[in-house]
Amino acid sequence: MATDLKHYEADQIQVLEGLEPVRKRPGMYIGSTDERGLWIMIKEIIDNSVDEALAGRCKNIWINIHNDNYITVADDGFGIPWETHPKVGKSALEVAMTVLHAGGKFGEGAYKISGGLHGVGASAVNALSEYMRVETRRDGKTYFQEYKRGVPQFDVRAETADDEPKNFNYHFKWTTKHGVRTTFRADSEIMSTIEAKTEQVIKQIKNRAYLVAGLYFHFFDERTSEELHFYFDSGIVALIRHLNRNKGPLHGPIYIHKLLDNIDVEVAIQYSEGFNPTIESYANVQSTQDGGTHLTGFKTALTRSINDYARKQGFLKEKDDNLIGDDTLEGITAVVAIKMDSEELQFESQTKDKLGNAEVGPIVSQITKEGLDTFFEENPSDARQIIDKVLTAARARMAARAAKDAVLRKSAFEGGSLPGKLADCQEKDPEQSELYLVEGDSAGGSAKQGRDRKFQAILPLRGKILNTERARLDKILEFEEIKALVIALGTGISDSVDYGKVRYKRIILMTDADVDGAHIRTLLLTFFFRYLPELINLGYVYIAQPPLFKIQKGKSLHYAYSDLERDQILKELGVFGKTEGGAVIQRYKGLGEMNPEQLWETTMNPETRLLKQVSIEDAAAADEIFTMLMGEEVAPRKKFIQANAKQAILDV
Repeated sequence: MATDLKHYEADQIQVLEGLEPVRKRPGMYIGSTDERGLWIMIKEIIDNSVDEALAGRCKNIWINIHNDNYITVADDGFGIPWETHPKVGKSALEVAMTVLHAGGKFGEGAYKISGGLHGVGASAVNALSEYMRVETRRDGKTYFQEYKRGVPQFDVRAETADDEPKNFNYHFKWTTKHGVRTTFRADSEIMSTIEAKTEQVIKQIKNRAYLVAGLYFHFFDERTSEELHFYFDSGIVALIRHLNRNKGPLHGPIYIHKLLDNIDVEVAIQYSEGFNPTIESYANVQSTQDGGTHLTGFKTALTRSINDYARKQGFLKEKDDNLIGDDTLEGITAVVAIKMDSEELQFESQTKDKLGNAEVGPIVSQITKEGLDTFFEENPSDARQIIDKVLTAARARMAARAAKDAVLRKSAFEGGSLPGKLADCQEKDPEQSELYLVEGDSAGGSAKQGRDRKFQAILPLRGKILNTERARLDKILEFEEIKALVIALGTGISDSVDYGKVRYKRIILMTDADVDGAHIRTLLLTFFFRYLPELINLGYVYIAQPPLFKIQKGKSLHYAYSDLERDQILKELGVFGKTEGGAVIQRYKGLGEMNPEQLWETTMNPETRLLKQVSIEDAAAADEIFTMLMGEEVAPRKKFIQANAKQAILDV
């Protein structure tokens, strides 16, 4: 019903006082109320301490995960003032913790550079915590205040021995005359999870240790008795070495650092024997996952500098075309980090994934170009390694273009025909269509017979496909199984990819439940991750879950997808010994062991099947895993296998 404007008065406008807006709409402030939102809460408190380090006032940060989901973050920075705020008439500590957009990051505050996500920081965390305690120490005196769901429980007061918390093992003592210690517990009334994931916290604090050279992080998890300490004197150079440790680096890291027009630019570069680029970008310590002007400036300078040097040294002749950006990015690992006045910082989205400052691009480009030009002149041997790498990439690109054009000419969208081995579906709407990638001709035959041909297409794959982690695109597209897959998908590949032309919005990997099947599945996932990653990001890629067991007792037939489910079914059938009670148990080792009806009922029928959707939670971690497991370097893979051998469940 439309609003009656005659009766729309001022008193109908809802005014949310204090921290009420945060509790009313938490997603606006921390993105979500799941484990990602919980991490944002932890991050906001940690980054307040990181901001102290960026201002040159902090050397140590302590992070404690206590039992019962309490979390403490402490630092040896200058502390929060506790004196009365002249405009508000309350302690500055209480103002900072209970008023949105209050603190040293706004106006003429104490921070020129800060990395807070939304500018609401600790006050938003306070609002979303069932308990919070903040202690601030300045000139050897400690003052504190406690809160429940953002509401102060008493006025800020000096802390005495009787006030010190008795329930927390902080692993941290006030050894300095200044600092801040914050303890909080997320509110389960709002947050769907309040239990912090250890590996997520460790990854993020390690990342910040790389980005802020000389800052110590001390991590303690009481739940597991885990204790870790991070410190990197060489900053992003150490990060580059870490990212490239399994890739066979071609030269030592190139480090470029300069301050220009109040913008601090750090760049680290190292090429490896691999083919896939890994580039991470940051603005004021925050990851800009979608890049932005700083990344554009870096890429422009990289291509210009390499072209200039290649022509100057005669590697490119007058008749030769310039090298393009894709050539210069093959096998590169790079980190681009800028720091600037936080009041000037602009992002293209609320989540700050893409930097928008137009003035940053030319500055990063100038600094990177000057730094690379100097490096090439002073290190001719390393420069030659890089030029050889890039020229090889250019030759491969031209070969790949010919192979790719051949694939496109054969695709349905270019007037050709679909692969002969593809049993396509009748449905033409991608939303309703699904493609099964099936291991082997035998299982492919069963799948073709058992499917619903109206919306299910089948593409059998013969043998193991090429490991695309170890090959360039030109070689990949010579492999018939991959060529057939690209044509069937309809997206194209490389610089001609168009995800809007995908022919199926459910792409289902269906392989045997054995070691070979797992290997084939991994090879397919490697291809999608490296060459068609947006299909994963869009949620189009799935893994079928065929049953492991068929259990029959008399006329009663059941399928089990795990050992636990098998035992549960046997118990329900009154069979307590696997060879007793007249039950026949068949362990499926291959899809080909199932007839078309069984394959439909267990693995392909939307009413009864089980699918796992493939997602990428952490692109950098996924890149590391694929590089280690599927790359050329044997030693890291061997070490991983030795470390995890006992966890493997093999049926060979």
